[in-house]
Amino acid sequence: MSESVFLITPPFTQLNTPYPATAYLKGFFNTQQIKSFQADLGIEVIIELFTKKGLTDLFTTIEKFENELSDNGKRMVALKEHYIKTIDEVVLFLQGKQNTLAHLISARQFLPEASRFEQIDNLDWAFGSMGKQDKAKHIATLYLEDLSDLIKQTVDPYFGFSRYAESLARSANSFDELYEALQKPLTYIDEILIQIFSKKIIEINPKLVCISVPFPGNLYTSLRCGQWVKNNFPSAKVAMGGGFANTELRSLSDKRVFEFYDFITLDDGEAPLKILIDHIDGKVEQEALKRCFTLVEGEVKYINNTSCADYKQGQVGTPDYEGLLLDKYISAIEVVNPMHSLWSDGRWNKLTMAHGCYWAKCTFCDISLDYIKSYEPISASLIVDRMQELIEKTGETGFHFVDEAAPPSLMKAISIEIIKRKLVVSWWANVRFDKSFTADLCLLLKAAGCIAVSGGLEVASDRLLTLINKGVTVAQVAKVSKHFTEAGIMVHAYLMYGFPTQTVQETVDSLEMVRQMFAKGVLQSAFWHLFTMTAHSPVGLAPADFKVKKRTDQIGTFANNDIEHTDPTGANHEIFGFGLKKALFNYMHGSCFDWPLQKWFDFPIPAVSVPKDYLQKLLEEPEIDDRTAYKVLFIGSLPQKTILQKSKKGSKWEELQLHFIGAQKEVKIAVDLTKGEWLFNLLVQLKNQKNNGWTLSEIKSSYKEAGLEGFELFWDNKPVSTLMKVGLLKV
Repeated sequence: MSESVFLITPPFTQLNTPYPATAYLKGFFNTQQIKSFQADLGIEVIIELFTKKGLTDLFTTIEKFENELSDNGKRMVALKEHYIKTIDEVVLFLQGKQNTLAHLISARQFLPEASRFEQIDNLDWAFGSMGKQDKAKHIATLYLEDLSDLIKQTVDPYFGFSRYAESLARSANSFDELYEALQKPLTYIDEILIQIFSKKIIEINPKLVCISVPFPGNLYTSLRCGQWVKNNFPSAKVAMGGGFANTELRSLSDKRVFEFYDFITLDDGEAPLKILIDHIDGKVEQEALKRCFTLVEGEVKYINNTSCADYKQGQVGTPDYEGLLLDKYISAIEVVNPMHSLWSDGRWNKLTMAHGCYWAKCTFCDISLDYIKSYEPISASLIVDRMQELIEKTGETGFHFVDEAAPPSLMKAISIEIIKRKLVVSWWANVRFDKSFTADLCLLLKAAGCIAVSGGLEVASDRLLTLINKGVTVAQVAKVSKHFTEAGIMVHAYLMYGFPTQTVQETVDSLEMVRQMFAKGVLQSAFWHLFTMTAHSPVGLAPADFKVKKRTDQIGTFANNDIEHTDPTGANHEIFGFGLKKALFNYMHGSCFDWPLQKWFDFPIPAVSVPKDYLQKLLEEPEIDDRTAYKVLFIGSLPQKTILQKSKKGSKWEELQLHFIGAQKEVKIAVDLTKGEWLFNLLVQLKNQKNNGWTLSEIKSSYKEAGLEGFELFWDNKPVSTLMKVGLLKV
């Protein structure tokens, strides 16, 4: 038997970049000298399907469904030669290999168009700020989505670029429907998947196949892969883990699941998989397994050897993308919004600043689970070491930090480290709208390459934010978003409706707050989702405390996370979904800010109780920096010095002019010669690559040691405040 482990992500997660779980595990296995291989089967299926040969075979198969086709389907079949002729070029363009094709695609005479193009915007207006390449990517994305619709209508009803067979897995308390689907012959897409997967299994000959299932949308295909291994390659064992198992399968009892997997591990995979490999190798007994479901004497048993400790984040190694087809990923633009496109456009190396969440108090969140509650940050130097290692290995300088909520203090330290090492990188992260994100900190993050943040505004209501225990207010979110935006960092907000006891008035007022935030330009992107009560959240664990009721206390034998509930004191939340999302779609496109909110709904809503100028007045309020502890950094360019001879009413003196030449602007300040020399020397020391900044007391001591007087008057006056425009920061 081979000594290797095969790590796979089954279809489908993302088209533009690998889901990071297998790369994380491969990096860990490298530290343990465990030989491993990995594959993202999602992108491999896509690049097999969307070729001239792939589409030729597809349209040949679709001919069998000729009598069942919609008018749109018939149109596409009539245009099949046009699709087959253009598909290779479109995929190459979306892979960044034929950028000049943007001109042809943008003219909208090169690609066939079907129903997805009926909802197309005025693209010249929409892409005025994004450019021809992005416009062409959006058109090419619609072209692929038309083909996706045709596949779903004909050969595979489960198909979707990122949510394959998701309907079978979502809230699947019973395994019956999935099990029934898995007894049927392989679908058209299944056939392509298994052809690719089986070839790799035979080549690699692994002792263990580890299947990562982060979402409901790749559960079905993971089961198909496990099914093939169990039926055709019994020498290998199959382990499943990932986000779906961690949240949904913690009370698993249906033994039919183990017709497809041998083991299911929970939470962080490093320690459980290392012990599992030792068990497969005969080094430890079954009782030594950690956070692992398996069959014991025909029954499902959960084994958790608590004496086996998890690995610290500094011990798990750098993610390793070797084996993934990094040049084959497809950059798509589904929504005409620069921030929203980050999720589907571009190849991002994924990293984590800290395990868990530094807040871990939100009542809708799974804070009782390890991936949230066990907070462990990594040192800034180690994170930037990993960034440099990934740049060398992948050639990519873009990073997506996939933290639950990146800690502001660690973001600051990482930014300082990036600037000290003179790295040129682009990165974005998920954050809380923490008051620590001052205007100066946001400028520092921007200087270090931060281009965007996403964070939870949730319900734009202070009462409900308190009930959620979010630790922020609407005013704080607005001010922090303004700081990010003014620094040139895009902001995406996660929005929620339907939280327990939320009233119709609060839903309407929440939409009004969102409207004002977009109208004032402090938000660039957002997404509404309906509140879901989960089993491991404070609401799910104690629903009576939040005045909601479970519809049933029955626990299913398969997935148990989403809990059906009633909200006797709240609104009929579901009816708001379409109107909220339609309004948001328009706000993200910069339109319809002057529409009354009633226009978004086909049922009466109460008048808005939030003043129309509420946000404007809020943002105009002066912000008082009452921090007693901060450090002063200088990230600008050192100035040119010139001694000026000054005279007035017979008196003569010298001043020092400091001339700052920035990439976009120039600034000159003139101060007393001795103070100017001290200030210049201070900037030199703050600029020192080994310096992490000075406290204000250290600066004051330096000032006094130079024999100067009147520090507060000098430091709080115009010359020093002007330096804030050229890189002097208080963070």
